[in-house]
Amino acid sequence: MIRSVLVANRGEIARRVFRTCRELGISTVAVHSDADAGAPHVREADTAVRLPGDAPADTYLRGDLLVRAARAAGADAVHPGYGFLSENAAFAAAVTDAGLAWIGPPVAAIEAMASKTRAKELMAEAGVPLLAPVDPARANEADLPLLVKAAAGGGGRGMRVVSELDALEGELKGAAAEAASAFGDGEVFVEPYVVGGRHVEVQILADGHGTVWTLGTRDCSLQRRHQKVIEEAPAPGLSEELRTTLHGAAERAARAIGYRGAGTVEFLVDRAGRAYFLEMNTRLQVEHPVTEAIYRLDLVALQLSIAEGRPLDPAPPPPHGHAVEARLYAEDPAAGWQPQTGTLHRLALPDGVRLDSGVTDGDTIGVHYDPMLAKVITWAPSRDEAVRKLAGALERARIHGPVTNRDLLVRSLRHPEFTDPDALDTGFYDRNLAELTDSDSGADSDSDSDSDSGAEGAALFALAAALADAHGRSRFGGFRNVPSGPQTKTYARAGTEHAIRYRLGRDGLRAEDFPGVRLLTLSSDEVVLEVDGLRRQFTIARYGDRVHVDAPPTPGTTTPASHTFTALPRFPDPTARTEPGSLLAPMPGTVVRVAEGLTEGAQVTAGQPLLWLEAMKMEHKITAPAAGTLTALPVRTGQQVEVGALLAVVAEATETTEKTEKTETG
Repeated sequence: MIRSVLVANRGEIARRVFRTCRELGISTVAVHSDADAGAPHVREADTAVRLPGDAPADTYLRGDLLVRAARAAGADAVHPGYGFLSENAAFAAAVTDAGLAWIGPPVAAIEAMASKTRAKELMAEAGVPLLAPVDPARANEADLPLLVKAAAGGGGRGMRVVSELDALEGELKGAAAEAASAFGDGEVFVEPYVVGGRHVEVQILADGHGTVWTLGTRDCSLQRRHQKVIEEAPAPGLSEELRTTLHGAAERAARAIGYRGAGTVEFLVDRAGRAYFLEMNTRLQVEHPVTEAIYRLDLVALQLSIAEGRPLDPAPPPPHGHAVEARLYAEDPAAGWQPQTGTLHRLALPDGVRLDSGVTDGDTIGVHYDPMLAKVITWAPSRDEAVRKLAGALERARIHGPVTNRDLLVRSLRHPEFTDPDALDTGFYDRNLAELTDSDSGADSDSDSDSDSGAEGAALFALAAALADAHGRSRFGGFRNVPSGPQTKTYARAGTEHAIRYRLGRDGLRAEDFPGVRLLTLSSDEVVLEVDGLRRQFTIARYGDRVHVDAPPTPGTTTPASHTFTALPRFPDPTARTEPGSLLAPMPGTVVRVAEGLTEGAQVTAGQPLLWLEAMKMEHKITAPAAGTLTALPVRTGQQVEVGALLAVVAEATETTEKTEKTETG
């Protein structure tokens, strides 16, 4: 019997495992880096052990420290969660060698699937369908497009799509460098890239007595940078024949390596309905809640039961209904998916949905870890109902802090290509990202109930913020008999300024330039307006110069129901300027590479990669904004930089020419 479990992980998955342990009467042990000292998973555990340092390489990736922590805390079992060392065979072996129970598959099974190239060889022997590998030295135009993949690790790192042969060599080097940095293994391989394919996976659960469950399918086709964004179970639109094929292949894969515990077998399904093995994840998946929802199971509890040696029932329970999960990230999809940092002031979802989160109100979102804030999961009898429920819950959520992908998720769930299962594929965001991130998108094309553009809708939210702010200040002043001009409050949002004019008169505050808008009620944190006969309620929250305005969604429109504004000072600081051509760090991070041979004075072309910045487990390429001369390069490889730090300066060719001419003519 397991009495105490150490979770060798952090954030949401640690809290998820702790929740089940508490229900089963098992005590819990957390580990934490210095950056996570006050994190929710640390506060919720019965015991916590510090791992000195901040970076994952010094903390959560130190298997020796984790084993030492488990023994020091008196734990008798280790749950690896997902990510970090969850699929590291050496760590699993170290845990068992220390006399601790490993809540995961056998070491040999992890080793068998650790290398994707070796895994494919084993799956071929087991009769699991595969894509034929491509020798990069022999690749030709007929093989395009190609996919370069890291042999180790996952999460989309070390992965590149190649559409032109001339780019193959460079992408191989780039993928190998990223894989070596992320996983300590630079091996990569090449296979065909299936255009229009779907990512479909099968959840498996196996005990030590010969029983293997295949718990249906999940579709995880909506991905950014090869990382999943929206997942659902069961995968919609599959024929019964294909489902049978997938279940059979997943069971053969599990039996071929003597699997035990929870795992996932991932497949690529092409437009013709053919399935190809991608990889097997020898751990619990991020998206396991959708499977739990439709089977009404606790997969973590079953992991613990299997680790204690108990058998599974001969067959799993039947599935019911449909479940959908959305990953809420602190990132800006419109700016190349850049991770965002800062204080998460508020995260609140409506009742009736499942929220698995590693953060709570007031937590700081830093640069060291994945930018996922939470997973939001809904269940309903049908897919349409589950999708509608999830979109509505996200739309009504109050999320105050860094920029998130919330609006993208809502629009994705309501997009015609998502609501039609036959249109699902992994290229969804390649085709639709610009449309989905357009801040001025207005009403749905099939609705005439709201014709306001996104910009006009944002201005209405800015009006509510200005009125609430004016009300708060008017409590310390009052109406004057002497007529005066309107007051002005200016807010910035998504590069657009909204100057709101209002007056304080005998009948209270009155807005200028908003015909058809009437103020009904007002306080410093709530404004109720009548807009063309419709009552609109806005809640206002302020954190420094940031103002968050939330409102119930307007039927028939894709305009977001929440906006975040920055209150602008009346007199801007004239020193807040940078030299033309300056490239500033878009987020805190580490300079992991500088382009080979790049030095000050070099001539660069528009779009030329200059350096790579790593933050939140992603690499971000910094490119030259225009052709010209690199006049400054103040950073070096390995250097940590803060947001807004100067990375490089590129003087445009015309500017350089003018300076040269002036110098030569005296």
